[in-house]
Amino acid sequence: MFRHNSASSIMKYILVTGGVISGIGKGIISSSIGTILRSHGFRVTSIKIDPYINIDAGTFSPYEHGEVFVLDDGGEVDLDLGNYERFLDVTLHRDNNITTGKIYQYVIDKERRGDYLGKTVQVVPHITDAIQEWVERVARISVDEDKSEPDICIIELGGTIGDIESMSFVEAFRQFQFRVKKENFCLVHVSLVPQPNSTKEHKTKPTQHSVKELRGYGLTPDLIICRSATPMPLSAKEKVSMFCQVDKEHVICIPDVKTLFRVPLLMEENGVFNFLSTRLHLMPKSNYDRSLMIKWRDLAERYVIFNRKKNKYIHNK
Repeated sequence: MFRHNSASSIMKYILVTGGVISGIGKGIISSSIGTILRSHGFRVTSIKIDPYINIDAGTFSPYEHGEVFVLDDGGEVDLDLGNYERFLDVTLHRDNNITTGKIYQYVIDKERRGDYLGKTVQVVPHITDAIQEWVERVARISVDEDKSEPDICIIELGGTIGDIESMSFVEAFRQFQFRVKKENFCLVHVSLVPQPNSTKEHKTKPTQHSVKELRGYGLTPDLIICRSATPMPLSAKEKVSMFCQVDKEHVICIPDVKTLFRVPLLMEENGVFNFLSTRLHLMPKSNYDRSLMIKWRDLAERYVIFNRKKNKYIHNK
Protein backbone atom coordinates (compact mmCIF):
# COMPACT_ATOMS: atom_id res chain seq x y z
CA MET A 1 0.00 0.00 0.00
CA PHE A 2 2.79 2.40 0.91
CA ARG A 3 5.43 1.64 -1.72
CA HIS A 4 6.38 4.16 -4.39
CA ASN A 5 8.23 3.86 -7.64
CA SER A 6 11.97 3.97 -6.99
CA ALA A 7 12.48 5.46 -10.46
CA SER A 8 10.58 8.59 -9.44
CA SER A 9 12.39 11.88 -8.87
CA ILE A 10 13.86 12.55 -5.43
CA MET A 11 11.27 14.04 -3.10
CA LYS A 12 12.23 16.92 -0.82
CA TYR A 13 10.61 17.18 2.63
CA ILE A 14 10.16 20.23 4.88
CA LEU A 15 8.98 19.49 8.43
CA VAL A 16 7.43 22.39 10.36
CA THR A 17 7.29 22.05 14.16
CA GLY A 18 6.12 24.42 16.88
CA GLY A 19 7.49 25.43 20.26
CA VAL A 20 6.35 27.07 23.51
CA ILE A 21 2.61 27.25 22.71
CA SER A 22 0.15 25.79 20.23
CA GLY A 23 -1.61 28.08 17.77
CA ILE A 24 1.69 29.81 17.06
CA GLY A 25 1.02 30.05 13.31
CA LYS A 26 2.62 26.86 11.94
CA GLY A 27 -0.18 26.47 9.40
CA ILE A 28 0.31 29.94 7.91
CA ILE A 29 4.10 29.53 7.97
CA SER A 30 3.79 26.18 6.16
CA SER A 31 1.41 27.68 3.59
CA SER A 32 3.72 30.66 3.09
CA ILE A 33 6.76 28.43 2.50
CA GLY A 34 4.72 26.56 -0.10
CA THR A 35 3.66 29.82 -1.76
CA ILE A 36 7.26 30.94 -2.08
CA LEU A 37 8.35 27.61 -3.54
CA ARG A 38 5.47 27.62 -6.05
CA SER A 39 6.42 31.15 -7.08
CA HIS A 40 9.75 29.67 -8.18
CA GLY A 41 8.12 26.93 -10.23
CA PHE A 42 8.15 23.99 -7.82
CA ARG A 43 5.17 21.67 -7.36
CA VAL A 44 4.24 21.55 -3.69
CA THR A 45 2.01 19.32 -1.61
CA SER A 46 1.21 19.50 2.11
CA ILE A 47 0.49 17.09 4.93
CA LYS A 48 -1.03 18.08 8.27
CA ILE A 49 -0.38 15.81 11.26
CA ASP A 50 -2.86 16.04 14.13
CA PRO A 51 -1.70 13.97 17.13
CA TYR A 52 -5.21 13.48 18.54
CA ILE A 53 -6.69 9.96 18.60
CA ASN A 54 -9.80 10.92 16.61
CA ILE A 55 -9.86 9.38 13.13
CA ASP A 56 -10.72 12.77 11.62
CA ALA A 57 -12.15 16.16 12.57
CA GLY A 58 -15.73 15.28 11.60
CA THR A 59 -16.98 14.72 15.16
CA PHE A 60 -15.27 17.75 16.71
CA SER A 61 -17.18 20.49 18.44
CA PRO A 62 -16.47 23.77 16.61
CA TYR A 63 -16.38 25.49 20.00
CA GLU A 64 -13.35 23.40 20.96
CA HIS A 65 -11.42 23.03 17.72
CA GLY A 66 -12.82 25.51 15.21
CA GLU A 67 -14.75 24.80 12.04
CA VAL A 68 -14.17 21.60 10.05
CA PHE A 69 -12.81 21.95 6.49
CA VAL A 70 -14.34 19.54 3.97
CA LEU A 71 -12.14 18.42 1.08
CA ASP A 72 -13.30 17.59 -2.45
CA ASP A 73 -13.19 13.86 -1.68
CA GLY A 74 -15.41 14.35 1.39
CA GLY A 75 -12.61 14.19 3.94
CA GLU A 76 -13.38 16.20 7.09
CA VAL A 77 -10.12 17.76 8.23
CA ASP A 78 -8.43 20.52 10.18
CA LEU A 79 -8.80 24.09 8.90
CA ASP A 80 -5.08 24.26 8.17
CA LEU A 81 -5.70 22.17 5.06
CA GLY A 82 -8.05 24.91 3.90
CA ASN A 83 -5.18 27.37 4.23
CA TYR A 84 -2.95 25.05 2.22
CA GLU A 85 -5.49 24.84 -0.59
CA ARG A 86 -6.06 28.62 -0.72
CA PHE A 87 -2.39 29.60 -0.52
CA LEU A 88 -1.07 26.90 -2.85
CA ASP A 89 -3.99 26.59 -5.28
CA VAL A 90 -4.06 22.79 -4.91
CA THR A 91 -6.68 20.09 -4.24
CA LEU A 92 -5.77 17.95 -1.25
CA HIS A 93 -7.11 14.54 -0.25
CA ARG A 94 -8.24 13.00 3.04
CA ASP A 95 -4.90 11.16 3.37
CA ASN A 96 -3.13 14.54 3.45
CA ASN A 97 -4.40 14.71 7.04
CA ILE A 98 -2.73 12.19 9.37
CA THR A 99 -4.04 11.57 12.88
CA THR A 100 -2.89 9.23 15.62
CA GLY A 101 -6.24 7.48 15.24
CA LYS A 102 -5.66 6.77 11.53
CA ILE A 103 -2.16 5.40 12.14
CA TYR A 104 -3.19 3.15 15.02
CA GLN A 105 -6.25 1.94 13.11
CA TYR A 106 -4.05 1.01 10.13
CA VAL A 107 -1.52 -0.85 12.30
CA ILE A 108 -4.18 -2.66 14.35
CA ASP A 109 -6.00 -3.76 11.16
CA LYS A 110 -2.70 -5.21 9.88
CA GLU A 111 -2.17 -7.01 13.19
CA ARG A 112 -5.68 -8.50 13.07
CA ARG A 113 -5.01 -9.79 9.54
CA GLY A 114 -1.82 -11.44 10.74
CA ASP A 115 0.43 -9.28 8.58
CA TYR A 116 3.04 -9.04 11.36
CA LEU A 117 3.36 -12.87 11.46
CA GLY A 118 2.94 -13.16 15.20
CA LYS A 119 5.46 -10.49 16.16
CA THR A 120 4.89 -8.20 19.14
CA VAL A 121 3.43 -4.99 17.68
CA GLN A 122 5.11 -1.92 19.21
CA VAL A 123 5.30 1.86 18.81
CA VAL A 124 8.85 1.38 17.53
CA PRO A 125 9.14 0.11 14.85
CA HIS A 126 5.56 -0.56 13.74
CA ILE A 127 3.83 2.76 14.48
CA THR A 128 6.85 4.86 13.48
CA ASP A 129 7.31 2.86 10.28
CA ALA A 130 3.63 3.31 9.39
CA ILE A 131 3.97 7.09 9.85
CA GLN A 132 7.03 7.27 7.58
CA GLU A 133 5.48 5.07 4.91
CA TRP A 134 2.25 7.11 4.97
CA VAL A 135 4.20 10.35 4.47
CA GLU A 136 6.25 8.90 1.59
CA ARG A 137 3.15 7.58 -0.16
CA VAL A 138 1.00 10.72 0.18
CA ALA A 139 3.88 13.05 -0.74
CA ARG A 140 3.83 11.62 -4.28
CA ILE A 141 0.10 11.94 -4.89
CA SER A 142 -0.66 14.75 -7.34
CA VAL A 143 -2.58 17.75 -6.01
CA ASP A 144 -2.45 19.80 -9.22
CA GLU A 145 -4.89 19.79 -12.15
CA ASP A 146 -2.30 18.37 -14.55
CA LYS A 147 -1.76 15.32 -12.27
CA SER A 148 2.00 15.88 -12.08
CA GLU A 149 3.91 14.46 -9.12
CA PRO A 150 4.96 17.07 -6.50
CA ASP A 151 8.61 18.11 -6.07
CA ILE A 152 8.38 19.12 -2.41
CA CYS A 153 6.23 18.00 0.51
CA ILE A 154 5.64 20.33 3.46
CA ILE A 155 4.64 18.53 6.66
CA GLU A 156 3.14 20.40 9.59
CA LEU A 157 3.35 18.60 12.93
CA GLY A 158 0.45 19.87 15.02
CA GLY A 159 0.73 20.74 18.69
CA THR A 160 3.91 21.67 20.54
CA ILE A 161 7.26 19.92 20.89
CA GLY A 162 7.14 18.10 24.22
CA ASP A 163 3.47 17.07 24.01
CA ILE A 164 3.17 13.43 25.02
CA GLU A 165 0.64 12.65 22.25
CA SER A 166 3.05 13.66 19.48
CA MET A 167 6.07 11.67 20.67
CA SER A 168 5.58 8.82 18.19
CA PHE A 169 5.58 11.33 15.32
CA VAL A 170 8.70 13.08 16.62
CA GLU A 171 10.50 9.73 16.83
CA ALA A 172 9.26 8.80 13.35
CA PHE A 173 10.78 11.97 11.87
CA ARG A 174 14.01 11.46 13.80
CA GLN A 175 14.32 8.22 11.85
CA PHE A 176 12.89 9.73 8.67
CA GLN A 177 15.69 12.29 8.31
CA PHE A 178 18.15 9.42 7.83
CA ARG A 179 15.74 7.39 5.71
CA VAL A 180 15.48 10.11 3.04
CA LYS A 181 19.00 11.56 3.57
CA LYS A 182 19.98 14.92 5.03
CA GLU A 183 20.00 16.81 1.73
CA ASN A 184 16.33 15.93 1.19
CA PHE A 185 15.03 16.86 4.65
CA CYS A 186 14.76 20.31 6.25
CA LEU A 187 13.37 21.18 9.68
CA VAL A 188 11.73 24.56 10.32
CA HIS A 189 10.91 25.33 13.96
CA VAL A 190 8.34 28.03 14.73
CA SER A 191 8.56 29.40 18.27
CA LEU A 192 7.09 32.16 20.38
CA VAL A 193 9.23 35.07 21.57
CA PRO A 194 7.02 36.77 24.17
CA GLN A 195 7.14 40.46 25.10
CA PRO A 196 6.01 41.19 28.69
CA ASN A 197 3.75 44.25 28.93
CA SER A 198 6.01 45.79 31.57
CA THR A 199 9.14 46.02 29.42
CA LYS A 200 8.13 45.02 25.84
CA GLU A 201 11.52 43.28 25.69
CA HIS A 202 11.81 40.24 23.43
CA LYS A 203 12.37 37.22 25.69
CA THR A 204 14.23 34.41 23.92
CA LYS A 205 14.53 31.94 26.81
CA PRO A 206 11.32 29.99 25.95
CA THR A 207 12.60 29.48 22.40
CA GLN A 208 16.00 28.37 23.69
CA HIS A 209 14.36 25.72 25.89
CA SER A 210 12.05 24.62 23.06
CA VAL A 211 14.99 24.05 20.70
CA LYS A 212 16.94 22.31 23.47
CA GLU A 213 14.03 19.88 23.92
CA LEU A 214 13.75 19.35 20.16
CA ARG A 215 17.46 18.56 19.92
CA GLY A 216 17.08 16.16 22.85
CA TYR A 217 14.68 14.14 20.69
CA GLY A 218 17.27 13.92 17.93
CA LEU A 219 15.97 16.68 15.64
CA THR A 220 17.99 19.83 14.92
CA PRO A 221 16.26 22.85 13.37
CA ASP A 222 17.75 24.24 10.16
CA LEU A 223 15.63 27.41 10.28
CA ILE A 224 14.06 29.05 13.34
CA ILE A 225 11.09 31.35 12.79
CA CYS A 226 10.38 33.52 15.81
CA ARG A 227 6.83 34.76 16.30
CA SER A 228 6.44 37.99 18.24
CA ALA A 229 4.17 41.00 18.53
CA THR A 230 6.77 43.38 17.08
CA PRO A 231 9.97 42.93 15.02
CA MET A 232 12.92 41.51 16.95
CA PRO A 233 16.12 43.54 17.32
CA LEU A 234 19.38 42.10 16.01
CA SER A 235 20.61 41.41 19.56
CA ALA A 236 17.67 39.05 20.21
CA LYS A 237 18.29 37.18 16.96
CA GLU A 238 21.97 36.83 17.86
CA LYS A 239 21.02 35.37 21.23
CA VAL A 240 18.71 32.80 19.63
CA SER A 241 21.45 31.98 17.12
CA MET A 242 24.11 31.49 19.79
CA PHE A 243 22.11 29.36 22.22
CA CYS A 244 20.23 27.33 19.59
CA GLN A 245 23.31 26.66 17.45
CA VAL A 246 21.79 28.04 14.26
CA ASP A 247 23.38 30.63 11.96
CA LYS A 248 22.18 34.18 12.59
CA GLU A 249 20.93 34.40 9.00
CA HIS A 250 18.72 31.38 9.70
CA VAL A 251 16.85 33.04 12.56
CA ILE A 252 13.86 34.93 11.15
CA CYS A 253 11.27 37.04 12.92
CA ILE A 254 7.68 37.10 11.70
CA PRO A 255 5.84 39.71 13.79
CA ASP A 256 2.08 40.17 13.95
CA VAL A 257 0.72 41.60 10.69
CA LYS A 258 -2.55 43.21 9.61
CA THR A 259 -3.26 40.49 7.07
CA LEU A 260 -2.01 36.90 6.76
CA PHE A 261 -1.34 37.55 3.07
CA ARG A 262 1.71 39.57 4.18
CA VAL A 263 3.46 36.54 5.67
CA PRO A 264 4.77 34.99 2.40
CA LEU A 265 6.10 38.41 1.41
CA LEU A 266 7.93 38.84 4.73
CA MET A 267 9.46 35.39 4.44
CA GLU A 268 10.55 36.04 0.86
CA GLU A 269 12.16 39.32 1.95
CA ASN A 270 14.05 37.39 4.65
CA GLY A 271 15.64 35.11 2.07
CA VAL A 272 13.70 31.92 2.86
CA PHE A 273 13.83 30.67 -0.74
CA ASN A 274 17.58 31.17 -1.00
CA PHE A 275 18.03 29.23 2.24
CA LEU A 276 15.78 26.34 1.14
CA SER A 277 17.36 26.25 -2.31
CA THR A 278 20.82 25.82 -0.77
CA ARG A 279 19.77 23.50 2.05
CA LEU A 280 17.76 21.12 -0.15
CA HIS A 281 19.93 21.44 -3.29
CA LEU A 282 16.95 22.59 -5.35
CA MET A 283 17.58 22.78 -9.07
CA PRO A 284 16.36 26.12 -10.51
CA LYS A 285 13.20 26.02 -12.62
CA SER A 286 13.27 27.99 -15.86
CA ASN A 287 9.64 27.86 -16.97
CA TYR A 288 7.44 29.44 -14.28
CA ASP A 289 5.29 32.51 -13.60
CA ARG A 290 7.72 35.07 -12.19
CA SER A 291 4.86 37.48 -11.47
CA LEU A 292 3.22 35.32 -8.78
CA MET A 293 4.74 37.17 -5.81
CA ILE A 294 3.91 40.51 -7.46
CA LYS A 295 0.28 39.41 -7.68
CA TRP A 296 0.48 38.23 -4.08
CA ARG A 297 1.77 41.66 -2.98
CA ASP A 298 -1.11 43.34 -4.83
CA LEU A 299 -3.55 41.04 -3.05
CA ALA A 300 -2.13 41.91 0.37
CA GLU A 301 -2.26 45.65 -0.37
CA ARG A 302 -5.84 45.46 -1.67
CA TYR A 303 -6.88 43.55 1.44
CA VAL A 304 -5.42 46.24 3.73
CA ILE A 305 -7.10 49.03 1.73
CA PHE A 306 -10.43 47.19 1.83
CA ASN A 307 -10.25 46.74 5.61
CA ARG A 308 -9.33 50.39 6.06
CA LYS A 309 -12.38 51.51 4.06
CA LYS A 310 -14.62 49.03 5.88
CA ASN A 311 -13.48 50.24 9.31
CA LYS A 312 -13.95 53.86 8.24
CA TYR A 313 -17.48 53.07 7.05
CA ILE A 314 -18.35 51.33 10.31
CA HIS A 315 -16.92 54.22 12.34
CA ASN A 316 -18.88 56.84 10.39
CA LYS A 317 -22.08 54.81 10.61
